[in-house]
Amino acid sequence: MALITKIREKSGIAAAAIAISLILFLIGSDIFQGRSSLFGSNNQEVGVIAGESILLPEFQKKVEEATANYTAQTGKGPGEQEATMIRDQVWNQYILDIAYKNEFDALGLKVSSEELIDMVQGNNIHPSVRQQFTNPQTGQFDKTFVIQFLKNLKTMPAQQQQGWANFEKSIAQDRIRAKYESLIRLSTYVNTAEAQKEYQAQNSKFSARFLYVPFFSIPDSTVKVSDAQLEEYLAKHKDRFKGINSRSIQYATFPVVPTSQDTVEFYNQIKKLAKDLAVAPNDSAFAMLNSDVRTPYLLAYSEIPEVVKSQLGTFQVGGIYGPFKNGLTYSIYKYGGIKKDSLFTVRASHILIAPANKSDSAKAQAKQRAESILTQIKGGASFETLAQLNGMDGTAQNGGDLGYFKNNGSMTKAFEKAIFGFNGAGLMPAVVETEFGYHIVKITDAKTNTAYRLAAINKTIAPSQATLDRVYTQADAFANANGTLGAFEAALKKDKNIIMMRAERLLENATSINNLTNAREIVRWAFDEGTSVGDGSKKVFEQDNQYIVAYLTGKTDKDNVKVDDYREGITNLVRAELKGEKIFAKLSTIKGSLEQIAQKYGAGALVENVADVTLSTGMLNTAGPDAVALGKIAGLKTGKRSQVFIGDNGVFIAEKTAAVAAPALADYTTYKTQIQSMGIQRASYYINEAIKDNAKIVDKRYKFY
Repeated sequence: MALITKIREKSGIAAAAIAISLILFLIGSDIFQGRSSLFGSNNQEVGVIAGESILLPEFQKKVEEATANYTAQTGKGPGEQEATMIRDQVWNQYILDIAYKNEFDALGLKVSSEELIDMVQGNNIHPSVRQQFTNPQTGQFDKTFVIQFLKNLKTMPAQQQQGWANFEKSIAQDRIRAKYESLIRLSTYVNTAEAQKEYQAQNSKFSARFLYVPFFSIPDSTVKVSDAQLEEYLAKHKDRFKGINSRSIQYATFPVVPTSQDTVEFYNQIKKLAKDLAVAPNDSAFAMLNSDVRTPYLLAYSEIPEVVKSQLGTFQVGGIYGPFKNGLTYSIYKYGGIKKDSLFTVRASHILIAPANKSDSAKAQAKQRAESILTQIKGGASFETLAQLNGMDGTAQNGGDLGYFKNNGSMTKAFEKAIFGFNGAGLMPAVVETEFGYHIVKITDAKTNTAYRLAAINKTIAPSQATLDRVYTQADAFANANGTLGAFEAALKKDKNIIMMRAERLLENATSINNLTNAREIVRWAFDEGTSVGDGSKKVFEQDNQYIVAYLTGKTDKDNVKVDDYREGITNLVRAELKGEKIFAKLSTIKGSLEQIAQKYGAGALVENVADVTLSTGMLNTAGPDAVALGKIAGLKTGKRSQVFIGDNGVFIAEKTAAVAAPALADYTTYKTQIQSMGIQRASYYINEAIKDNAKIVDKRYKFY
C-alpha cells in the first residue's frame, strides 16, 4: 500500500513530465504574439487558435488547476517565474488540443481504447507508466501494482481520479505525437544521386587564385542610402523580415541605497542582536528567528563561509564572533563546539581521461595516458595546468576542482570508495578506474566528519523607510515633470547624473527588462493601447532596489512590417549592394593579370591563393566562407578565369588552378543517412511551423498577466 500511496502522489508529476515533452514538441519559434492590454477593455479573449476563441474564465480555471497540482507536488506555491511557466504550459496544451489535434484527426491518427489499455497494463507499457509503477525496493516494474491501483481508483478522491484521467490523456497524446513524428521520418527520402552530390561536396577539392575587393574597403560614409532604396529593398525581400509585436523603451532608474544613517542604525541593530544571542537560552532558535537568511545550526566544514573558516581555529565555545560581511549581508555567530557526523566530507580535484570507446585497447591507451600524466605531476608539474590541458569533463576549465562532496552516493561508487579510503591530503599515488575512465586525483581538503555548532544571525543591510520614501518622492516628481519622451531627453541633457537605460524590442509576454526582474507591469504599460510612442509612464514602477520611470520610444507590428523595424540591418544590406555595384563597375574596366588588376584598382584589392578547398566547408582566406564565390570557383574549368562577380562579402575575379575529384564510392549509405537525419530535423521543424501558422494563433495573454 505504501507504493500505491506513492503512485497516487506522483501521478500528477508523471503527467507533467509528459506535458513537458509535448510542449518541447511545439517549440520552433516565438509563438507568443499579441497586441493590446486589458486596461480600458472588457474583452475577455485570452487568444485565438485555429479560429477557436479561448476566454479568460476557462483559461484561468485551467491555470488554477495546474497551480494546485504544482503546489501539491512541491509543497509550496509558485513564484512569478513558476507562475509564468504554468501559464505557458496551459497555453501550449491548448495549441496541442486544438491546432495539432486538427492535423492528427485529418491524418486519422488516434489512440484506441484497446491501445491505451495496452500502454497501461498490457504488453507494451508506456515508459511513464513503467517509471511510476516501479517498485522502489527492487527497482523492477510490476504490472500487478498497476492493476491493483486501477481496481482502487474509483474509491479514491475525485481529484486523484481526475489526475489519473489527465495522466492517461497525456500518454495518449504522447503516443499520437510519436506516430506523427514517425510519419515525418518516413516521408523523408534521400536518393543515391543526392548522397553522391553531398559526398563530392565534402571530398572533392580545388585550388584557386583570386582577386578580392571586400565591401568594407569602401568607407560607409561615402555610400549614401536613401529611404526610397530601403523601401524598395524591403518590398523585394519581405519574406526575410518577419513581423513581430514589440515595444522599445528608455527608462530612468532611481537606485535606493542605504544612507550613512541607515548604516549606523544597522550596526546598532547588529550589536544588540549579538548581545542578545550571547545570553539566549536557545541560541539556535533565537538565531533562526532573527535572521534574514536562515542557515542550519550544524554545519560541515565545507558549508562554512571561507571568511569564517579562516578564524574558526580561534573560536571558543560560547563565544560571539563577527560580523562577517558577504555582499550586503552581515553575519554574527555563536560557537557551540563540534559534533561528529555520520557522513564524511572531502574536497578533491581530478583529471579524467576517458577511453575513445569500450574496447580493451582503447581502455589500455587511456590508462597509459593517465599514468603518464600522474608521473608528470609526481615530477613537479602543475596539477591544475595539466587538468586544463588534458581533462575530459567540465571540471577541466577549473583545474579539475570537484568542490566539496560527501560519501552519500553523490559520486560513482568506485570513485567514492577510493577517495574516502585515502587519508590526509595530496596527490593519490595511483589512478582511479571508474566506468567513466581513469582519474588522476588530488585531495585538496582531507576528509572529515566534524560538524560545527554555529548559531548564525544573518542580516542584510537595507535602506530605511525614510530613504525609500525620499527616493520615491524624487522619482515621482521626475515622472510628473517629464511626461513625454521629448521632456525626458531634454532633462538628460540638463542633468548628466540621471541614469538612463534602453530596452529594445520587448515582446508581449516578457517578464524581465535588462536586469529588472518581475517587470511585467512595465511591459503591460508599454503594450497598453493607450500608450503611444513618445509617452512617458507618468507613474513610478517599483523594483526591489530602485524606482523606474519609463518612456515608449518605438513599436513594431506583426502585420505591418516597416523599414524602421529593421532600418539598421536593411541599410547595411543596401549599402553592401551599392558598394558591390561600385566595385564591379571599376573592376570591369581593368585588364591584365590578377596582380596587374589589383595594382590598377588600388587600395582594398587583394590577391590570394587557396589550396585543397572543399565546397561544403571551404574558406577563402580574407573572404571567409563566401558561398557565392565558392560555388563560382568550384564550377570553373581548371585553368580558366571567371568574369567579375559579386559575392556575399565582396567582389571577385577567380582562376581555378587545380581540382581533385573525390573517388567514386560503391556505397553512399553513410551520406544518405547524414542527409536524411538533417532532413528529418528540418521537416519536423517546418511542418510544426506550418501547423502553427495555419492555425493563425493570436496570443493575448499579456493583456491579463
